Amino acid sequence: MSWDEIVFWFLAVSIILCVLAMLRAREITHSVVYLAAAFLGIAGMFILLAAEFLAIVQILVYVGAIVVLILFAIMLTKRELPGGKT
Repeated sequence: MSWDEIVFWFLAVSIILCVLAMLRAREITHSVVYLAAAFLGIAGMFILLAAEFLAIVQILVYVGAIVVLILFAIMLTKRELPGGKT
């Protein structure tokens, strides 16, 4: 196995594990962190494909903007707790 294949399989398995953890997380903030990790893994895949521009766009747009936007939306919304308490 070459170095590229080892890195590819490491990234592939880590992306799949991050997505599964994102789906099974009970806290939404944990889901967003796992989503960001999956996006970073996808950026790593772009680097393996020699598409550095797409990797940088992936990091800046998705990890930098979308994940931060989701976190701000979560923090600024009012959370209802069981029993009607806020």
